Amino acid sequence: MRALWRRYAREIILAFIVLGMILAIGLRAPVFLSGDSLSSLLDDTTILAMLALAQMAVILTRGIDLSVAANLALSGMVAALFSIWAPNVPIFIVILVAIAVGTFFGFLNGVFVAWVGIPPIVVTLGTLAIYRGLVFIVSGGKWISSDLMTSAFLAFPHAIVLNIPSLPIFGMQTPNLHISSLVCLAFVVAVLMAVFLGFTTVGRGLYAVGGNPIAARYCGIDLSRQQLLVFTLSGAVSGLCGYLWVARFGIAYTEIALGYELSVIAACVIGGVSIGGGIGSVTGALLGALFLGVVVNALPVINISPFWQMAISGAVILAAVVVNARAERRQGKLILPEARRRAAAREGVRS
Repeated sequence: MRALWRRYAREIILAFIVLGMILAIGLRAPVFLSGDSLSSLLDDTTILAMLALAQMAVILTRGIDLSVAANLALSGMVAALFSIWAPNVPIFIVILVAIAVGTFFGFLNGVFVAWVGIPPIVVTLGTLAIYRGLVFIVSGGKWISSDLMTSAFLAFPHAIVLNIPSLPIFGMQTPNLHISSLVCLAFVVAVLMAVFLGFTTVGRGLYAVGGNPIAARYCGIDLSRQQLLVFTLSGAVSGLCGYLWVARFGIAYTEIALGYELSVIAACVIGGVSIGGGIGSVTGALLGALFLGVVVNALPVINISPFWQMAISGAVILAAVVVNARAERRQGKLILPEARRRAAAREGVRS
């Protein structure tokens, strides 16, 4: 139990914080705890959660992808245009087109980082502007509204897959939740990411690369291949989220998800993903996304001006960075005492 607490302490504490926030906001505004409100909260958080999981993979290798939101916008615009051009094509083909577009541009990021050797922040800052410009070029600067999209294109993110009825727990009735295809898709992505990072050699190699690149290289781990993989993966998830974003809100335009990459990085940092690389968990990234989702959805409910949203998010990010830095510093200080204890034990055995 003690070892389990040490390993998952941050996730457990963050989970209780999120639960406490939800209950506190519910006491202030009971409508926040209604089934429709909580279902909407889950739907609003899914895209952020999926992008945070992909961003975490990049950050594990000491990289960063600032182009995720621009890639999302470009993929979503291409998917919308494709659905208009071929309205009778099955929806899974449209989704595959969006994923293919995102994967291609994510692969380009990886090429510049892994093969050309340009720092990730420089590459993705440049491609952010390029992809935003391409959104304008492919659309001709026009907006695509839901009137031009097919019903199948718009229906998928709104489909209800599961209804969780109200149940009596501790003398209270739980809200009736509607689980949409968005939530189910995010769950599948999270499971796949957990399996990839926890049970595959390549996934475990990401932690090794971020923790100690020199030692990982001596162990035979190809850093360039790892970087190419994570940026391509980030692009694929961005492409999927591009379709989901456009279909859910029923509109495609050049400023889709403008600045959303900051929220994605914030979700990772809040969830305990170290910007220095090598540290992070799927559960932490999901909880970080849920934390931001609660903050964003609670602001209008408790009558706080939306203009405070960026200030609150910035304060939360700063606090999370400070907590992460202090935790990593404490872990570093434990190395020397532990080494001394083992050396003393060996000397005792020899004598």
